[in-house]
This record gives sequence, structure tokens and C-alpha cells, in this order.
Amino acid sequence: MFLDRDGVINRKLPEGRYVTRWDEFELLPGAADAIAHLNRSGRTVIVLTNQRGVALGRMTEEDLNDIHARLRVELARFGASLDAIFYCPHDRHQCDCRKPKTGMIDAAFRQFPDARPANSVFIGDSLSDMECGHNAGIATIFVVGEAENRKPGMEVAREIADAVVSSLAEAVLLLD
Repeated sequence: MFLDRDGVINRKLPEGRYVTRWDEFELLPGAADAIAHLNRSGRTVIVLTNQRGVALGRMTEEDLNDIHARLRVELARFGASLDAIFYCPHDRHQCDCRKPKTGMIDAAFRQFPDARPANSVFIGDSLSDMECGHNAGIATIFVVGEAENRKPGMEVAREIADAVVSSLAEAVLLLD
């Protein structure tokens, strides 16, 4: 199970701003419970997140690692856990890991050999998430998300997604 972070697990900041500190991080309603549900169902839960703010100098990888460590602690309060977090700290066109490329998924498949395209789903809220899933041969679920944070390409993302939902919690219900 692959999850995008911003817009799926936590609230996005207004366009052009990046979550760079824990005090800016806000779990979306129901996200922690949805992850706990995935854990109880025996699924491996992996976060794939583009974090361009590192490349732009708005945060360091240490800042990002701190956010992820605190996220794990917060999720644990709900009985939820993440098996891994893969992130791309690069700017556009600098690497093979930035979604919609599949470098993070490829790395996850190497680390978790039981995970394969046929038994995986990618839940995300952007066109690059949906394209990444399709590029890797993985089923996709598009989270429509909050209106103020919608970006260009959302209609295309809806069209190429295997399913469209309003939240991570709703996506998890589809998997039961």
C-alpha cells in the first residue's frame, strides 16, 4: 500500500508553501485511523512523498526527518504505523525518484520483496501520484482533497485513476 503524504495524510499548506516544521503539520481527519485499519488488515504501508522544499532550501533533510519521526509518534497514538517513508528531496527534472517517475516505488519493491504491482495500490491526491502509480503498473485511488489546494491536472488525475474518493478513510473502505 503506497500513500502520498501531503493532502492524503496531512493537510496541505496554501499553494507555494511547504510543510517545513512539525508545528505546520496537521493530520487530516480520519487519516491515522485509516492507517491503523490498513495495519490491522496486514498490509504494508509505505509513504512516497516529493519534498521539493529541500531542494529549494526551505528545509533541510534533518527538518524533514524530524517531521517524519514525529509523524510516526503521532500515528502510534492511534495504533497506526508506517513500514517505510521514501522521499524525493530533489527539484523537478533532477532525478529518477521524483513522482511521476517510479524510483521511490522501485526502491520500495527492493526493500519489500513481497510487494509487487499486482498486490499494490497507490493512494494520492495529484496527477503525478496517479501517473506514478500507472507508470509502475499499480492500481490508483485519487483523493480529491480540499478545494483550496487543488492544482492543475486534477481532472486528468480523476480520469486516469482507478477510483476517486474524498479522503484516505474512504479509500481504505474501498479496499475491504
